Amino acid sequence: MPTRLKPGADLADYGQNLRPGERVPANYAASAVPSRGRLAAEPDCTTRSPFQRDRDRVLHSSAFRRLAYKTQVFLPHEGDHYRTRLTHTLEVAQIARTMARQLRLDEDLAETIALAHDLGHSPFGHAGERALDTAMTDFGGFDHNAQSVRVVTKLERKYLAFDGLNLTWETLEGLVKHNGPVKASRSAVAKVVRQFDDWRPLDLDKWASAEAQVASLADDIAYLSHDVDDGLRAGLISLGALAETPLAGGMAREVMSLGKTVETGRVIYEITRRMITVMVGDVIDESRRRLAALAPSSADDIRHAGKATVAFSGEMFADLAQLRKFLFKSVYHHRKVLDVMERAEQIVRDLFARYNADPAALPEDWRDAALSLDANGRARLACDFLAGQTDRYAIAEYRRLFDATAELR
Repeated sequence: MPTRLKPGADLADYGQNLRPGERVPANYAASAVPSRGRLAAEPDCTTRSPFQRDRDRVLHSSAFRRLAYKTQVFLPHEGDHYRTRLTHTLEVAQIARTMARQLRLDEDLAETIALAHDLGHSPFGHAGERALDTAMTDFGGFDHNAQSVRVVTKLERKYLAFDGLNLTWETLEGLVKHNGPVKASRSAVAKVVRQFDDWRPLDLDKWASAEAQVASLADDIAYLSHDVDDGLRAGLISLGALAETPLAGGMAREVMSLGKTVETGRVIYEITRRMITVMVGDVIDESRRRLAALAPSSADDIRHAGKATVAFSGEMFADLAQLRKFLFKSVYHHRKVLDVMERAEQIVRDLFARYNADPAALPEDWRDAALSLDANGRARLACDFLAGQTDRYAIAEYRRLFDATAELR
């Protein structure tokens, strides 16, 4: 059996870094105690832990496969090397596993939450989310985090005994609270998870497990680094402009000092590679300090800590805030990106209006389900159908329903 950290033990006693392949789960890891179970009782798997089973269910879901054709920042047809929502998710999962191992957490749970965190994203990335939220103003709005929960608890329909994926309580908790406590009782996420109150409440006012916190920061690390990469490749960011930013700036200046003999692709990758290394190291160092101060003896000690246990240092947090501002101005709000996304938003609004007003425009199984619903239910059904679409499917639907070709370039 793997060694576990003893209650009150000094983290330094176990070494600052694990050797490749070495695993030393801590007593504050979610797997230190049995899972709190699944909403629909199932026999345990004989070959996998509960969290490994959750991971596999996410990987085999239809929603996960559709991420391959959903936008991260640039539409998939704009270039083969830009990130899609799927490649982003895989990068998040890889970073989450690395940090979870160094912090002696359950790698499988951290990976599962990372793999599932964007399952509810609509087509065309955040532009599609904004359009759906506006279209659903009178029907409860739209939030991709809440939609991810809907996907894994209701919308995936492949098992004979239940809707959704019937994930463990710990995975659901991490998916719901990976960004921190959910304090607004009327928030979209809170409304979706009320269904669990009679089973096992998710304690929305508490922090999630350390594994969920790892997945959240892995998301930040992945998108900040790969959006710099994609922005440079797309020509929206220059190395000179990047050199003036925190974190990436020093790396850009150092790489630029090598002269013009190095291929551009190598220069870009060197910058983003170093960014990931520095951010991951910062999270590990800061989180070890917080764990040493908290001295948790269980996963619940982390849930009740009153603040994040896995975190960036204060200096890194400030630097990343400035880097985000730079990316918003230079990439996300670049006119080239905005022009495409504004047209994408219009496609989503038009499709929703058509589906909501005319259920006959929906596929047969969705159309049949709409017949027994009231106005709110029909709007949510139209939203669910649209949110699940890939970019290319939405474009094809627009062509089918409006006899027009959407120009998104």
